[in-house]
Order: sequence, then structure tokens, then C-alpha cells
Amino acid sequence: MHGKLIVFEGIEGSGKTTQIQLVHRWLEEVLAAGQWPNQPTGVMVTRQPGGTHIGQEIRRVLLQPASPDEEITSTSELLLYAADRAQHVEQVLVPALQAGYLVLCDRYTASTVAYQGYGRQLNLDLIHQLNTIATGGLTSDLTLWLKLEVDKGLGRMTKRGETDRIEQAGIDFHRRVHQGFAAQAQSPQFVTVDGSLNPAAVAEQVQAIIRQHLQAWYAL
Repeated sequence: MHGKLIVFEGIEGSGKTTQIQLVHRWLEEVLAAGQWPNQPTGVMVTRQPGGTHIGQEIRRVLLQPASPDEEITSTSELLLYAADRAQHVEQVLVPALQAGYLVLCDRYTASTVAYQGYGRQLNLDLIHQLNTIATGGLTSDLTLWLKLEVDKGLGRMTKRGETDRIEQAGIDFHRRVHQGFAAQAQSPQFVTVDGSLNPAAVAEQVQAIIRQHLQAWYAL
């Protein structure tokens, strides 16, 4: 596909949303300058879960504070994320990539491995099978892991105020999630970014990495 999928991953409070917004504005300026004859059609920002209308409903169920009467089971949680991903890939990601867009996606398959595999301690083989089914084999062209210590990430979330169901999980859960991302960091698509710095410094790292990849993808 002419388009490319760039995924932002990280624990709670790692700054994904902020960096996606900064990268989006920067990429629009870069593309407006017309540096490459074969450059992408444009830039699209999306997320998982919640990148479709159906996904927004799934996101609401997944992230709303837990009910004292009925908690979502870990297996149900996994399947809901898979359903969101399947809808998102077919309805949003594949058409955008086929149309030549650079797609910036807030979370993808690595989050499911980290959160449901390591965090919830579900079977990793099952998760990989579900990810393959939900994505139809679509993998990221670049995954940026904003690496941040758990204590710092949760501290940032506490300062923001109200937290969702996943953010309210215990610190041991979030430490396992961090381990899950670290275990995937050797993947060829993964690039680790120091998320402990201030947003401007993190953005410099992210832009340098993406610029290098853009040169490889579109300069010829």
C-alpha cells in the first residue's frame, strides 16, 4: 500500500495523545512543503478502541468505571478489543492506507499483548491468533513506544483527575503491562522513545524517527 501505518504505544500517562497531536500538525506542514514527488495523500489520526461509531460504543463499555454489580471479565475484555479492531481495520485503516494516507493510530495490537496478555495474564498464543484475525494480517509500518516508568505515568494520570476503568487497575497490573511493551520492543517495527522528557523534547525524538522513515518510504 502507498500509505503507511504509524502506531503510538505506551502505558497510561505516557503522552501518546499529546505526541500524536504534535506529529499531526508537523506532518501536515512537511507534506505542504512537497518534499517528495511520491509523498502520501495526507495524514489521518485515529485510535483503538473507538475509531469507528461501533468502536465508540465498545470503548464506552470498556473504559467506563466498573459496576459494583457486574465486572467485565478478562476474556470478554479481550474479545471486545478484538471486535473493535476488526471493525476499525476494515472500515478505516485499510481504505485509508489504500488511498495513500499516513495513518497515526493511538494503540494497536501491541497494546492487546501488553494489557490483556501481560496485564490480565491471558494466553499469549490466543491473543496473537485473535490479533491476526482482527487485523487480517495488517501490521504497522512503524510503532513508537513512548517508554515511561509506571509510577510517573500513573502520577500524571492522577493529576488529570477522573480515571477510567483500565487506569484504575492496580499498580501490579500496570507494571506487568510495562513488561509487556518491553518484551515487544525488539520487534523490527518497534522504536523506543524516552517518554520521561518534556513534550517538546519527546516530539523532537519522534519527528527525527518519522522523518528518517519518510525518507526511506517516499524519497525514491
